[in-house]
Amino acid sequence: MQHAVRSRAAIRTGLTPVPRPRTPSVASLMDADALRVLHRAARALLDDLPDLTDRLVALLREQEPAYRAALTKDPTATWQEAHRSLRHSVASLLDPRGSRDAAHRCTWRIGATRAEQGLPLDALLHAFRLGGSLVWQRLVEETSRTAPEDVRLLVHVAADVWNFVDEHCTLVADAYRQTEWRIGRLRENRARVLAAGLLDGTSRIADLPEAAQALGLPEHGRYVVVAVTGAHPARSDAARAAVPPGVRVHWHTGADVDYGIVLADTGDEGFPEPPAPEGGPCAPVLGIRIGIGSAVDGLASVGDARRFADTALEICPQTGGTVRLADHLPAALVASSPELGGALAERVLGPLLRLEPADREVLLDTLTTWLDCDGSAQRAGERLYCHRNTVLNRLRRCEQLTGRSLARPADVVEISLALTARRVLRD
Repeated sequence: MQHAVRSRAAIRTGLTPVPRPRTPSVASLMDADALRVLHRAARALLDDLPDLTDRLVALLREQEPAYRAALTKDPTATWQEAHRSLRHSVASLLDPRGSRDAAHRCTWRIGATRAEQGLPLDALLHAFRLGGSLVWQRLVEETSRTAPEDVRLLVHVAADVWNFVDEHCTLVADAYRQTEWRIGRLRENRARVLAAGLLDGTSRIADLPEAAQALGLPEHGRYVVVAVTGAHPARSDAARAAVPPGVRVHWHTGADVDYGIVLADTGDEGFPEPPAPEGGPCAPVLGIRIGIGSAVDGLASVGDARRFADTALEICPQTGGTVRLADHLPAALVASSPELGGALAERVLGPLLRLEPADREVLLDTLTTWLDCDGSAQRAGERLYCHRNTVLNRLRRCEQLTGRSLARPADVVEISLALTARRVLRD
């Protein structure tokens, strides 16, 4: 401690003596003494490493809930991990160059292992900092016990000790993040394989529990598949807009078609159609076609649901739009067997189809409009901008050409399916 009373010379001149900087030789001697003190304390810590490990494990149990759970599950493995880490840390104080690679490998393994186990990164970093603090505390305690006058020398190596702690915190974080990224990619790839198996209908029964966990969907539930296609860049947005908010869905992206495996409600419709405000995010996009299949029970039947969605997609106009299979079952029947659909159209509408184009389109348009108007010639005439008698005359001509009667229900069914087949197959 400096004296509080200044000399007369200092008072007279008013000058404060400036301390001389340490010469290199003095600094070298000081560093050598500090290293000697550090090494002596570090060797004592190595001799008492089990007790040091016990203290660190006790601190982790007390201060870090995540490690508390790990210690409850596997206390031996956690103790050994802490023991290895402390041993490499203390050995690095004695021989930094010779122990560096082994210490790095140990820290990297800890980071990778804890990432695989799902221990939070914050908890892992806290454990490393607790370990660094404990080592420094024990170095000071040991030096105070054996040579109290040398404690001040530890200040000269404190920066090296804490730089080591920071270096290994960075290393363990890098190992953790790289492993976490790798695990995430593996999990994504596995989920993609499992989803593809469900959609293809090739999943094994034994794989269903894993698929349910990977996709975040229950194994036993009611499912609808949504199929979305189109070259428009907004395809992904349109796909997600096809599913109401809050509904659980897993999207499987493909080169030509995106499929959504949707957890539906218990109703026959699967899920309600989302609102589509004009110009809003749910509004139809030109060239984007969306097919919504019928509902099935369980993940094991998702392959059937995908085929339903594909059928709905086939019915959808090429210009774009959304088709729900439940609302277009006759067209779905035709699309499911285009050969039979074509044969039906030719058998029922053949004489009409062989007319001159202008005459043919007028009669087919009139017939289609009359069916859409539930058999009302008056309403059909209003839509076609002609008198109801004109509609009736055209319908009689259709009956004569096809040999079918529009008063006979069975013939009306045949005509309706034939018109649907012509429209679907032509599209």
